[in-house]
Amino acid sequence: MDGKLYEICKFREEIWWLNSMNQKVLETIRKYNLIEDGDKIVLGVSGGPDSICMLDNLREVKEEQIIEFEIYVAHINHMIREEAIDDEKYVQEYCKKYNIECFVKRADVQKIASEKKIGTEEAGRKVRYDFFEEVLQKTESNKIAIAHNKNDKIETIIMHLLRGSGLSGLKGIEPIRDNKYIRPLLECERTEIEQYCEDKKLNPRIDKTNFENEYTRNKIRNIVIPYIKKEFNPNIIQTLSRLSDLAADESNYIELQTQKAFEKILITKEKEQITLNLKEFNKQDKVIKNRLILYTTKELMGSTQGIEKIHIEDIIKLCQNNVGNKFLTPNKNLKVLVKDKKIFFIRQNTYKN
Repeated sequence: MDGKLYEICKFREEIWWLNSMNQKVLETIRKYNLIEDGDKIVLGVSGGPDSICMLDNLREVKEEQIIEFEIYVAHINHMIREEAIDDEKYVQEYCKKYNIECFVKRADVQKIASEKKIGTEEAGRKVRYDFFEEVLQKTESNKIAIAHNKNDKIETIIMHLLRGSGLSGLKGIEPIRDNKYIRPLLECERTEIEQYCEDKKLNPRIDKTNFENEYTRNKIRNIVIPYIKKEFNPNIIQTLSRLSDLAADESNYIELQTQKAFEKILITKEKEQITLNLKEFNKQDKVIKNRLILYTTKELMGSTQGIEKIHIEDIIKLCQNNVGNKFLTPNKNLKVLVKDKKIFFIRQNTYKN
């Protein structure tokens, strides 16, 4: 028996008395090192099956003292559905029952979306994550737990495929991001979560909008995946999950090589501008060039939102035709300038010669 398999078997012996869901969540935590002794974690809890299952599991794991950590709950009332006030009360009552500190915020997401001229879904996500960060700071916590499950991961992969995503998109949702955002339920299927809630008589809140096919994700969840299961592959969730694991391994390796290349070609890195060596950039393999553009953009802007394949190709062409002062604006916030044998990634209106 090899060392890794021995560790898994030994760990399962240590937690044999826990219910199957507790065991699965703990194995995920251990596999990806999601929670360590001394962690303080903010849990995003809507009151639905996924988030209340996550809260109930982490509460029990904490009470068993298998890992020493603290938990806090953050709940957002989006003020969209009439039932939202009942969701809020449900989460507060659960937390009161188990003496868990609960933070609640009400935000008129539709009004925010209208004012910022963005979609309701995008506005809701921004409000949620901003509030999670706010509670993180207030409680001096170091991690935020999100209740994404395996089905969410597969839905994300299909969405990425439909948008023409590359290898990194096939990873779907990762169990841990930025060493801050953790997803303890990521290896649990939705049916397991629903069964857990039923067995524990948790009576989670049900958001009826999840059954409406207005959004792309809902269409994939309610129409596309059931059709694939029925007509092509009843085990599509497991199949795409294996594909995701393979893609993650390969993508993570490429990302590591990209980081090494970035360090090699970096000239200067400032808050508003990153400068790269043009000659060294052009020596890189095309795969690494693609990733370098995304990596540099994320280092400067905090995300790669709005950067698509066509923008990457245009930047590469700009670098290959390295004569004169030329620039591109992939989005309204970013300028890429080639000048004096250098590549400048610049936050708009902040160029320094």
